[in-house]
Amino acid sequence: MSRLSIDSETEAEAPAGSLSADLVVNLQGVGDVDKALKIALRAARRRFGADSSCVARLAADGGAEIVLRDGAPWSEPVPADALRGQGPRLPLATIFAALERRGRRWGLIGLARQRRPFERSALRELKRAAQTLSRFMQEIDRQRIADVRSRIDRKLMEQLRPEDLFYQTLHGLRGLIHYSHSAAILVLDRDAGTVTLAAEQIAWHKGKSARVGHAVPIAAETVALLERGEVHGFDRVEGAWRGWGTSDRATLAQMLDFESIGSSGSPRECSMICAPLTGRRGAHGVLKIAARRPGELGSYEADLVNAFLPHVTVAMRNLRRTAHLERRIIEAEKKHAVADLARGVSHDVNNAMGALIPLVQQMIVDAKKGATTTDTLLQDLAQIETVLRTSRRIFGGMLAFARGNARHRGRCDLAQALQSSLAIIDVGLRNRRIALELEVDDELPPVHGAQGDLEQLLLNLAANARDAMAEGGRLRIVLRSAGDRVELIVTDSGSGIAPELMERIEEPFFTTKPDGNGLGLSICRSIVWGMRGELAIESCPGHGTTVSVRLPSSAAPSEPGEPT
Repeated sequence: MSRLSIDSETEAEAPAGSLSADLVVNLQGVGDVDKALKIALRAARRRFGADSSCVARLAADGGAEIVLRDGAPWSEPVPADALRGQGPRLPLATIFAALERRGRRWGLIGLARQRRPFERSALRELKRAAQTLSRFMQEIDRQRIADVRSRIDRKLMEQLRPEDLFYQTLHGLRGLIHYSHSAAILVLDRDAGTVTLAAEQIAWHKGKSARVGHAVPIAAETVALLERGEVHGFDRVEGAWRGWGTSDRATLAQMLDFESIGSSGSPRECSMICAPLTGRRGAHGVLKIAARRPGELGSYEADLVNAFLPHVTVAMRNLRRTAHLERRIIEAEKKHAVADLARGVSHDVNNAMGALIPLVQQMIVDAKKGATTTDTLLQDLAQIETVLRTSRRIFGGMLAFARGNARHRGRCDLAQALQSSLAIIDVGLRNRRIALELEVDDELPPVHGAQGDLEQLLLNLAANARDAMAEGGRLRIVLRSAGDRVELIVTDSGSGIAPELMERIEEPFFTTKPDGNGLGLSICRSIVWGMRGELAIESCPGHGTTVSVRLPSSAAPSEPGEPT
């Protein structure tokens, strides 16, 4: 069957009783584009006695794709050239009218019937109706933008974690732009010369991105380009990135092309918007939107991204402030913990030394009298060695913990962190008659983070468990692999936590200990969040508490650009 592609001629006003006039009435109050399209398709098919109607758009492969239809199945080819505005005039049997959205040709509405061709007046009326429908879609989009911005503004007021606000923004942009590949926010680290992926939303699946946390190098000239604060657009043409307009900043697109650090088999990025996140002190990072087809993103999307930059910039600034504040709190907590540990072990070490001094004095007396035997000397020296090794282990663990020299983020050993932490509190556990049970996998994969933070985490959890068992009990620590995660489970048989306190135990400065500062669990939560992990607490008053931590492992070989 022959068909007619659209042309640009339209009539300015729709006569009363026309399809366009009907749409003005029927689309009032409709707040969803898909619903508006379905109403228009049904009305158009009935108006012209068509067998079927459809809405078509360009697919990722450059062909035509039917996204909605009404009536009989659509059997006629949709001219992809018409979607690009290049279609020739053909006899009237199937007719199409252009739909405008997001500042450019967005798709086509088409009608087909088998019995007789359409009159040219039907084509003119369909084009007027398409203009009316386009205006409604654009108004719905404007209202949607306002709603998304209002929601993100509310989230800003709720003082969300910056990472949560990142994802709120990416989710909002997804609803507005409908990008076919991904959206991401990257944080600039000038000292390291990298940008690190802080958040990513992928269009074709709902799971978490495996790329979050990866870092890619950034050249000084690219940083200087970001400092200008200009939004840049790119399309992949003949396998190479080309910038929109006259300027070509292909190095920026190449740096942010995640094909080098992406999952195998993921679709290729072929259109990209890069928006620098800048503040008074220069660039903080980049907001990136990617699509799977060249030309899929344009000036409309760039303007829309630009409108949301202030929200992301605020979140980025909050992220830096939060990270700095958390670092200072952690350091303060470490000092408090070292002082608390010093008080706790000083009694044990003093007792050990108190028993050691009389023994050495007696050895001196026996030596002067010539009453020392080899067996007695060996027994006395063995006792001295035991006390000294215990003291050295305690002080060595405290010294390593106090130095805080493991801030470099990389692959960390949980088993080693456990050993260092237990060296500090092992004597105190035994003195309180607390039985220690350990279950550690032999082949435990590393995790990505800072070794000092892991030691802080384990020491805080173990110390909390110890303090909950004043009359003795059992402390069980499990370290095991769980798929692509590592699980840390700390269980005590202590007093447990009252239900009314469970909601507050992770609040900063909330404590039930007479000499506590209320930062222990909040620091643990911050450390776990910083490692993209999860922390859960279960407690039964009188029966003890279990703290479960799940951290992503770093067992797989480093991807290109991953920090090590």
